[in-house]
Amino acid sequence: MRALNRRAFLKCTAAALAAPTLIRSSALGADDQPAPSNRIVMAAIGLGGMGKGNMSSFMHMKEVQMVAVCDVDKEARDEAKEEVDKYYAQQVKDGSYKGCATYNDFRELLARDDIDAVAISTPDHWHAIISIEAAKSGKDIYCEKPLSLTIREARAMVNAVRRYGRVFQTG
Repeated sequence: MRALNRRAFLKCTAAALAAPTLIRSSALGADDQPAPSNRIVMAAIGLGGMGKGNMSSFMHMKEVQMVAVCDVDKEARDEAKEEVDKYYAQQVKDGSYKGCATYNDFRELLARDDIDAVAISTPDHWHAIISIEAAKSGKDIYCEKPLSLTIREARAMVNAVRRYGRVFQTG
């Protein structure tokens, strides 16, 4: 092991002191914001009354970044996108916000690798199939109640969540 001479010590110290001024504070989670690597990238599926309420609640959590919305109703989808875009455009003052994606088919949304979790607020008969597919796709899940219409569906949901090691929350 080489001895550390004065010149090498000063060089390393200067680099260490300069690093915080060279790295953007947002990358480190400054201003009471989590670092991007600590954010939960999320999407909302189902944008009726409960769905929009859930989307808005998650979106206002500093740990969450809502990146996509999905509904078969184009009007609901477009209204939700507008709300998400407006909120994040106000939060990100440097113009780096890229916008919220919209989907008509939940399977296309679940195919995205960058989404960590989904909020499912669809009509009740869709909860089981979307939850199971979300677990298979590697997404953590928040699902509105009732979780399912039958015990068999509920067991299938539990089995999928366990099999794929996902987090499941109901509300």
